[in-house]
Amino acid sequence: MNRILVIGAAGMIGRKLLQKLAQDGSLGGSQIAHATLHDLVAPQPPPKAAFQVRSAASDLSRAGEADKLVAERPSVIFHLAAVVSSEAEADFEKGYRVNLDGTRQLFEAIRKVGGGYRPRVVFTSSIAVFGAPFPEAIGDEFLSAPLTSYGTQKAMAELLLSDYTRRGFFDGIGIRLPRSACGPASPTAPPRAFSRDHSRAPQRAGSRAACFRGRASLACVAARGGRVPAPCGGAGGRAHRAAAQSHDARLSVTIAEQIAALRRVAGDAPARLIRREPDPAIMRIVKGWPRNFDAQRARELGFRADASFEEIIRIYMEEELPA
Repeated sequence: MNRILVIGAAGMIGRKLLQKLAQDGSLGGSQIAHATLHDLVAPQPPPKAAFQVRSAASDLSRAGEADKLVAERPSVIFHLAAVVSSEAEADFEKGYRVNLDGTRQLFEAIRKVGGGYRPRVVFTSSIAVFGAPFPEAIGDEFLSAPLTSYGTQKAMAELLLSDYTRRGFFDGIGIRLPRSACGPASPTAPPRAFSRDHSRAPQRAGSRAACFRGRASLACVAARGGRVPAPCGGAGGRAHRAAAQSHDARLSVTIAEQIAALRRVAGDAPARLIRREPDPAIMRIVKGWPRNFDAQRARELGFRADASFEEIIRIYMEEELPA
């Protein structure tokens, strides 16, 4: 019987993962008995879950918080919590405190349990660990050379994940997520989270959205209309089977192509709500993002890409917008 811990459960990825787990009722062929959901705000339990659910709200980076969560000895831990790119760049200390210190405190809490305790740890990293100059398509063995504080924090956490796994403290798996598109807003996201605004907000009743990047800006995205995004490779080169079933591989599109897709799917009215509002700080971050991948390892694990950005928008509208 599996005991599950999901850290960052209030965010889009956590919510969609929990929906999948509640639907299946099992993980890796073993029935789920209990799930603890953790975030800065108390996560909502998935509806109709056949297993027991407990929600907890606290700051993982504070001393002792990780020890409380690991004391339950969960057999699988999903570490999804992070300060995102723009916020980590704007608030240097917060980015390192949450993304690096909080991660290490979690890993240390697991190590200190001892007594043969060795859980599976699924860590969500980012394609921000890569930095220019880029090849035409980034392969699974491409060098990690981040150009942002967020990417640096994720790269350092990947090294910790690999070393703690090598030493046998847990069985760690890293999944490098691309930028999500059309995902629902997170209750813990900063006020100016820019990644999805131009794709998501115009589809809601009368919501305006800002596009902070150039229309020719190319990004590697994934979303399945709000479903969990997928890896483009990962530390250790493997993913938990449940994660592989819940994720999709990457799709690369420009901002202009995203807006054109929105117009084709939802008409001119939503697209007209997008205003161009260039932000030099955000554009500097975006210039360091990878744009295309040869995700062979992810495909071999069963991950797949969306056929088009139109498909992402349609699924988002079906799953997240009221009828």
